Amino acid sequence: MNPKITIADTLDKLTPAWLTGALQASGHLDEGMVTEISVTPVGTGQMSDSIRLGVRYDREVAAPATLVAKLPSADSGTRDTGKSLRSYEIEVRFYQELAPRLPMRTPRVFHADIEVETAAFVLLLEDLAPARQGDQLVGCSPQLAKVAVDELVKLHAPFWGDPVLHSFEWLNRDFEARREFMLSLLPFLWDGFRDRYGADLGPDVHHAGGALFADLETFLYADTQPWSIAHGDYRLDNLLFDPEPGSGRVSVVDWQTCTHAPALQDVAYFIGAGLLLDERREVEEGLVRGYHAGLVASGVADYPWERCWHDYRRGTPSGLVMAIAASMLVERTERGDQMFLTMAARHARHALDLDAADTFGT
Repeated sequence: MNPKITIADTLDKLTPAWLTGALQASGHLDEGMVTEISVTPVGTGQMSDSIRLGVRYDREVAAPATLVAKLPSADSGTRDTGKSLRSYEIEVRFYQELAPRLPMRTPRVFHADIEVETAAFVLLLEDLAPARQGDQLVGCSPQLAKVAVDELVKLHAPFWGDPVLHSFEWLNRDFEARREFMLSLLPFLWDGFRDRYGADLGPDVHHAGGALFADLETFLYADTQPWSIAHGDYRLDNLLFDPEPGSGRVSVVDWQTCTHAPALQDVAYFIGAGLLLDERREVEEGLVRGYHAGLVASGVADYPWERCWHDYRRGTPSGLVMAIAASMLVERTERGDQMFLTMAARHARHALDLDAADTFGT
C-alpha cells in the first residue's frame, strides 16, 4: 500500500484529490485526474456506511465512472463495536487475501486499506448496479434461493477442510477464546433482547431460544469439523441478483463476519431467513441436496448426505444467535428492529421444525 495515501474513513475525506491518488496507487488510473464526485447512500448495512460515488475525470480514462465506498459507521458506538469484533479488519483482509482465490462472485476491489488500531478503513469496490439487492423482510422465491444456495458451493468447496486456513489469523481469531467469549456474552445479550423486544416475540422465539441457552455450552463446544470459509451473515440483504431473468448470477457482499467455521451454518442461515415458512418447508431438503451434490461435484469427499443434513439441522440456530447479537450491538433503527424480529421468528421456527436441539452435542 502506498504510504502517501491516507485512509479516507469519513465522507468529507473522499475528495477528488484523494480518489485520484487512491486509483493511481492501485493501478486503476494511469493518467488524468478526478475532478468531481457525487455521493449517494446505498445499501442497508448497519455496521458500516456505504456510499455510491459518481466520478468525473478531466479526460477520457479507462477507470470506473461509479464506485461504492465502504467506511466505518458514523455512529461512534457502532464503530467501537466494529473495532472490538474486528469486523472492519476481517472484511478488508477478506478482499485483500481470499477473494482473489475464490470463484464466488464478489465486487472487484479498487482500493482497500485499514488501520487496525483505530478502526479507520476504506474500501473502494465495484458498483454492481443494476443488480438488485435482496430484501430480508420480503424474502425470496425458491428459484432465487436455489441460485443463492448453489453459489455457496463456490465459497465452501475450494477450502473444504483445508489446513491452510489456519494460517489466516484474522479468519480464525483464537477459536478457544472466542468460544469462551461467546459463552459469557450471549446469555447477557439474550436477556437484553427479551427485555427490549419481549412484547413482540412470539412463543417460537422463547421456546427455541430457551432450548439453545439452556444448552449453550454443548452447542458451542461440539466437534463440528470439517470446516471451511464461512460468510457468517449470508442473507438476502447481502446478495445482489442479476436483473436479467434466469441469468442465475448473484454477487455476495458484506464480509465483516467471514470466519473459519462449519459451512452448513451459512446454508441453514440463508434458507431459514430467506424463505417464507410454507415454501421453506416444501423446498429446503431439495435445496440442501443440490448443495451437497455441488460439493461432491467440486471434489469434496468423505462427506455423506446424512452428515450434511445433520450439520444443516445443527446450523439452524445460528440465525437466531445472529439476530440476538446484532440487534444488541449495532445502532438501533426502525428497519433494523423489523429485520431482527423477522429473522428471530423465522430462525426459531426453523430450529424447532428440524429438532435442532437434538444435534447440539454431535
